[in-house]
Amino acid sequence: MSSWFNKPDPKVIIPAQMRENNKNIRRANRELESDRRALERREKELENEIKKLAKQGQKEACAVLAKQLVQLRHQKTKSIGMSSKLTGIGAQNNHLYSMNKMSQVMGNTVSTMKTMEKQMPAERLARNMREFQMAQERLGLSEEMMNDALDNILDESGDEEEQNAIVNQVLDEIGIECQSKVSEKIVNLSLGTFSQYCL
Repeated sequence: MSSWFNKPDPKVIIPAQMRENNKNIRRANRELESDRRALERREKELENEIKKLAKQGQKEACAVLAKQLVQLRHQKTKSIGMSSKLTGIGAQNNHLYSMNKMSQVMGNTVSTMKTMEKQMPAERLARNMREFQMAQERLGLSEEMMNDALDNILDESGDEEEQNAIVNQVLDEIGIECQSKVSEKIVNLSLGTFSQYCL
């Protein structure tokens, strides 16, 4: 009983009506196309009959058939015009439906924005942004100070010349070991084999 008095939901009804309208338009277009094909067949038949009668010299019969041919061509032109109008109506129908959907989406968006505005007033949002920016700047300074401190610690931990001397010493030791191993083997070794002995 209560469902009889409830208003139908436009979100359900409008798409259903759209589908029904589009279906009707497609059906009408198919019928018009079928009629046009029949008219084209009749047009060719009339043209052939007119040619045949003209060869036989029957001018009056040709004139009667020529009038029929003119009427038939007018009918075909009207059919094309009707089909074009139906297609235009279908396009307009789809456009209106799209506009309706867009207005619904915009309405929902406005509603969401209003809710967000109530929860987060502009002053509070501006304050939060300022605080965030200040915190970001503080973090940047802290990171810079930490990097400077680490650089100082690493610089103080050893002299660069001393580090270079250690590296050179290690390289010299490796070189000496390679030479002693090579001297025990054949002198004409390939570079690849030489590197194997050095490892």
